[in-house]
Order: sequence, then C-alpha cells, then structure tokens
Amino acid sequence: MKTTGYFDNDVFPRRPFLKADWIELIIANPEYTKVQPDGRIQLWGFVPELGKYLRVVTLEDGETVLNAFPDRSFKPQKML
Repeated sequence: MKTTGYFDNDVFPRRPFLKADWIELIIANPEYTKVQPDGRIQLWGFVPELGKYLRVVTLEDGETVLNAFPDRSFKPQKML
C-alpha cells in the first residue's frame, strides 16, 4: 500500500485501529466514489469490524493513501 508522509506520520498514529487490509479492500472495491475538485479521490466501504463506513482519501493516482477514517456522517445512497 502506497501512503503519503502525512498518513504515515500524522493519521496512522492517531488511528492505530486502522488496518491496511481494510484500506486496500476499499481502494480495490469501493461502494461509493467521489472525485474532489483538487483531483483527490474519496472512496467509501463498509467495515463490519467497525460497524461503520470507512472513508479513504487517495491522491489523484487512486492508490496513494492520504487519509482514512470512520465516516460517521456518511449515509449510503440508493443506487438507481
């Protein structure tokens, strides 16, 4: 898993419960995806062990992890 210095030095130490397997699974098979105006990509997937959706933010390449966190405000939307 490719990560930024910010993720390694700031995010991961504050969220030691995060597992690389969860992040990799969400990147490979996101349930929802959104591209930010700056090109970064937000990906969501449900993690049963957390009982919540995890939001993973990658750089524009779609594989370098910048941030990951349980997204308490995320509401799954019905697919049409």
